[in-house]
Formats: sequence, C-alpha cells, structure tokens
Amino acid sequence: MNLHTLLRALPLVNLPKENPEITELVQDNRKVTEGSLFICIKGLTVDGHRFAEEAVQKGAAAVLAEHELDVNVPVIVVKNTKRAMAILADVFYEQPTRKMQLVGITGTNGKTTTSHLIEQIFRSAGRRTGLIGTMYMKIIDQTIETKNTTPDSLTLQHTFKKMVDEQVSDCVMEVSSHALVQGRVHGCDYDIAVFTNLTQDHLDYHKTFAEYRRAKSLLFAQLGNSFDQSHPKYAILNADDPASKEFEEVTAAHVFTYAIEQKADFMAKNIVMNPHGMSFTLVTPFEEQQVNLKLIGKFSVYNVLAAIATAYIANIPLRTIIEAIEKVEGVRGRFETVRGGQQFTVIVDYAHTPDSLENVLKTVQQFAEKRIFVVIGCGGDRDKTKRPIMANIACQLATDPIFTSDNPRSEDPLAILRDMEAGVEGKQYKVIPDRKEAIQYAIDRAEEGDVVLIAGKGHETYQIIGENVIDFDDRQVALEMIKERQ
Repeated sequence: MNLHTLLRALPLVNLPKENPEITELVQDNRKVTEGSLFICIKGLTVDGHRFAEEAVQKGAAAVLAEHELDVNVPVIVVKNTKRAMAILADVFYEQPTRKMQLVGITGTNGKTTTSHLIEQIFRSAGRRTGLIGTMYMKIIDQTIETKNTTPDSLTLQHTFKKMVDEQVSDCVMEVSSHALVQGRVHGCDYDIAVFTNLTQDHLDYHKTFAEYRRAKSLLFAQLGNSFDQSHPKYAILNADDPASKEFEEVTAAHVFTYAIEQKADFMAKNIVMNPHGMSFTLVTPFEEQQVNLKLIGKFSVYNVLAAIATAYIANIPLRTIIEAIEKVEGVRGRFETVRGGQQFTVIVDYAHTPDSLENVLKTVQQFAEKRIFVVIGCGGDRDKTKRPIMANIACQLATDPIFTSDNPRSEDPLAILRDMEAGVEGKQYKVIPDRKEAIQYAIDRAEEGDVVLIAGKGHETYQIIGENVIDFDDRQVALEMIKERQ
C-alpha cells in the first residue's frame, strides 16, 4: 500500500510530495525494515520521536510524528500518534475484524476463564478460533506469548490479519480497562461484548472506582449506535452486578443478561456443589437443561453462564454448548489443583483482588474438612488500598493465613506486608516474606482434610523483584515441596 492511499484514512492531513510504498507499520525502532512507516509513540518512560533518525537509517520510508522532525523521509504530523496508529493499522491490515466474529470480554475477574470457555464451545461447534488474553494469544492451535492482557492497536490489528489469513471465523479476547482508556482497541469491530463483574482493582491507575467503572463501560458504548440486521451487535451483562445498569444505558446494542440471584435471560438454579464439580439447572429464554460441571465455585457458575449466553447468541445449538462446557476441566492457574499424591488439597489461583480472594476462599470453605491455609501477597507498584482489605479477608475466611511477597516490583516487600498488616490488627496470621518459604511452611503443616490455597499469581511463571524477573511457578514450587515432604 502506498503512503497516500494509507493516509487518506486521516482527515485534514497534508499529503507529502513523495509517495513511497509502505511495507509495514512499526512503532519499535528495533523492528524497522526497508519500507516501514515508523510511528513515534510517547510512552511513560520513552519517547519514540527520539528514535526517528535511527528508524530512517534502518530503512523507514516515512515517519508519523506529533511534531516536525529533521529526517530525510516524509514526516506526517498528527495531533495524537496513538489514535492515528489505530486508524492506520485498521486500514493497512484491511479491516480484519469485519471479516470475523469478534467477542470482547471485560470485567475485574473471570475474563480469562470466560474467554477460554467461549473458545472451547466455538471449537466444539467446528469453528476456527482465535484467542487474545492474559496468558497468551492463539491462532487456531498456534500459541503466541503476550505482555499485556490487551495488546496495543498495531499488534492487535496485525494479529487479526494473521487470523483472517488462517481463516479464523471467531476471535475471543479479553479487554482490559487500561486498553479501553488508552484506545488500544480503537478499530476493533466487536460483535458481542461481555461483562463479568466489577470490584476494586487498578485504582492506582484509575484513581476512583467511578472512573474504573466508566473505563469498563467504553466497551459497550463502542459497539456503535446503528442497527444492522446483517451485522447485529450484542451486549451480554451480569444482572447480579449493579454496574450492568450503567452499561445497559450506554449501549445501543441488543442487551441480554445472565444471573444467579436476579431474574435474567440466562439463569442458573438449583446449584449443587461437591469436591469434584457441581451441577445446576440452566434456564434460557426458551428451555431448561441440566448442566454438570467439572469446575467448582459460584464464580465458575457466573463464568459458565456468560459463556453459554455468548455462544447461544452466536447461534450455537444449546446441546453443543452444554456438551462442550461439561468437558472443561479448568483453566491454567484458575482454581487449579496440584496433585502429588498428598493427603491434603493444594490449589493455585490467580485471585489478586479482594472480591476474587473472597470468592475462592468461600468456595474452599464448602469442601475443606479441617484447616484452610492461604498463602497471599499483594503486588508492588499497584493499588495499595486493597492490601489491608485482602489481608482482612484472608484472616476472616482462612484458619491459617500466611502473608508473603507476590510481585513486589520496585517496592520494598516488607513495606507491602506492613500495608497488609494494617488491616488485621489483633488477628492471627503468619508473615513470611520469602514466597517459597511461605509455600513450604503451609505444605509442611497441612494434614489430611486440610486445604492449602496459594493465591495471587496463578498461571504466572515468574516473580518480579526490583528490576529482576526470576523463574517462579507456584504450581511447580508446591509440587516440589509435596514430593520433598513425602
């Protein structure tokens, strides 16, 4: 695509005299190749404008910037390169999300599990799927590592183009509040937007809960304002969460709801739980069906309902949906059991917010026969206000709470622990700053009938201490400790 054709997507931009062929769009100067359009992005710590000359030397045919630059190729000046990048990426990669069904999932908890459930249902229905989320991106069966829950707009559109090339029919993606506010998903033509729940998180970034809620609402507002019968839009909302009322108000899309407590289009009734799974009666707008799950916990019922509603709206037969759901044994790092032949239960879960920790511990209480050990920490350089709240939840719902490090990042681990302790004055708990020692303490003392919950990191295989990223997998560490004890 030549430069002039590409730039026609940006109104009120002066076209340069030169009209080179653009071979790719790049925002990382290290990835520039001959014929690239280099896009200068101002980040929190690095300004891409500083690398424009280097990009040109590597072969960039043109530069997109927010001010004039002294380089020997055309410089296109725009007010906001991030916004322009999203538009140009959509055009350059031929608007790939219009060629597939795109499902976006937002909420504080449950995004990863819900996305995997939906993808599993779609695959069972014979559809070719893509997945974008916290753990990785997938194109059919090819897995690609990711750094953020929702990548930047350039990476997204490039990935969508690869999916189209592989004839993907349906893509399911997690959409973070950061991505919505920062415009990373501009250009994504969502067909179905799903809301899981809203509880305290990311207040280090959004500052207030109201701002956090507004950020989440953008996904539903951005579904559009028109009604196209050939390309309908749907919002799937959790009727048991108060935020759904606001999200319903901001969207023009068709709204469908799911719930356990409130009346909704898709409901779960007669929920029965056991140590190995649970069952419930699914109520849809037209019929009722029995569902038997290998998953555990009320939070899992919500995730399953969201997935069922999404697949149902996507015209997948209910029998296919239920058969697919009943085969799912879980998602990595989400209420994942570590089995090493021990007489007690060890569970690893990503619970890193007050609400998710409370949900997981309440689920554990339903089948724990004796003591409940919980190994819990809080991440550094993140929302500090939730630290004492999470510590208090641990002390209320577990018999043996153990406070330790999560990913302290640039913060002093002991300072994080002091913040946690501020919420549990006068209560019984143990403080072991070293995460490995904390896990060993719990496993060494657990007996038959006890449950050890290792919370906060889930699927992560690393720990960030200062500027160092070290190998650390809660599941692997726990398994080693179990074998050592035996």
